[in-house]
Amino acid sequence: MDRNEGNCEEKQSFFGSKENQRAGSSLKEIKGKRLWKKVKYQLVEYNSLPGYLKDNEYILGYYRSEWPLRQILLSVFTIHNETLNVWTHLIGFFLFLSLTIYTAMMVPKMPDLHRLREELKTSLTSMDLRSLSNWHIVELLSNCLPERLSHSNHTDACVLLSMKEDVANIIAPLMVRPITRWPFFAFLGGAMFCLLSSSTCHLLSCHSERLSYIMLRLDYAGIAALISTSFYPPVYYSFMCYPVLCSLYIGFITLLGLATILASLLPVFQTPEYRSFRAALFFGMGVSGIAPVLHKLILFWHQPEALHTTGYEILMGTLYGIGALVYAKRVPERWRPGKFDIAGHSHQLFHILVVAAAYTHYRAGLIYLQWRDVQGC
Repeated sequence: MDRNEGNCEEKQSFFGSKENQRAGSSLKEIKGKRLWKKVKYQLVEYNSLPGYLKDNEYILGYYRSEWPLRQILLSVFTIHNETLNVWTHLIGFFLFLSLTIYTAMMVPKMPDLHRLREELKTSLTSMDLRSLSNWHIVELLSNCLPERLSHSNHTDACVLLSMKEDVANIIAPLMVRPITRWPFFAFLGGAMFCLLSSSTCHLLSCHSERLSYIMLRLDYAGIAALISTSFYPPVYYSFMCYPVLCSLYIGFITLLGLATILASLLPVFQTPEYRSFRAALFFGMGVSGIAPVLHKLILFWHQPEALHTTGYEILMGTLYGIGALVYAKRVPERWRPGKFDIAGHSHQLFHILVVAAAYTHYRAGLIYLQWRDVQGC
């Protein structure tokens, strides 16, 4: 019995030691995994990046590299070298979302209806209505008169003059209808799409090479959308009284914008041999705005609104140009590599200038709306 009890104790101690070893190894594995996660999700330096994430050799550290989506989404609230790239355009998106809501609720600036009625009554007193028959004004007004008068042999001018107050009340509201807003809202939509796609690109591109490729294509498409829709308000409101010119300008920039977006999204256009073609499309979109601006100045050189909006458009182009130059030359980080990794590097400055330029264009758009609401064609 003693020998059997001893054997049982030996077996129990043997299996117990095995269990302790397994528990210890599993505990080590858990600690190892936790340590690996901490190391894996740490920020790395430029030299440790895979090739597809290497873009700016003057930004030396604070990179995220191939993180899982959950960690990437949480990183929007942490500090790394893309934090301000994300937030500069994300705040810009919410700014333009607020401006869109404000513009939709804004009451159009219209002429004084009371003053317009008085002017119409005065005009009717001195107007020879029979001489305006070619314009069908008499026929139009007769349809608005009571049945007993409109069914007579003809609508006498004296009848219309005697009812000049009623006629003025009919005509005045028709003359102060606000113009269409769709070109302005198209620009606001293009700006929001550009800012949101850019912010998303900077947040998610570090996940994988495949997602980085998709996000960059979406970012380019957003830039093309912003450029093309920026032309809609100045072209439409400048040439709304010249339908053929208006359709030609808007049709041209729309086709060019669609071509640029397709060139940004389709894989066939991403090969090196199409690099010049892609650059030419973006450059063509930018310079195509010169023609309608000059044409506007020729047609409306005597209108202060035309000069005012042109000033805003020159400022907008200057801001975009400075932003593109800063981005291309990679200043100031090229002067002091590593000193602007977190804040102040060229891409962040480029983002701020883009938002400022788009807001400048928004201010010009408000002038166009007020000008056309009050004066019409």
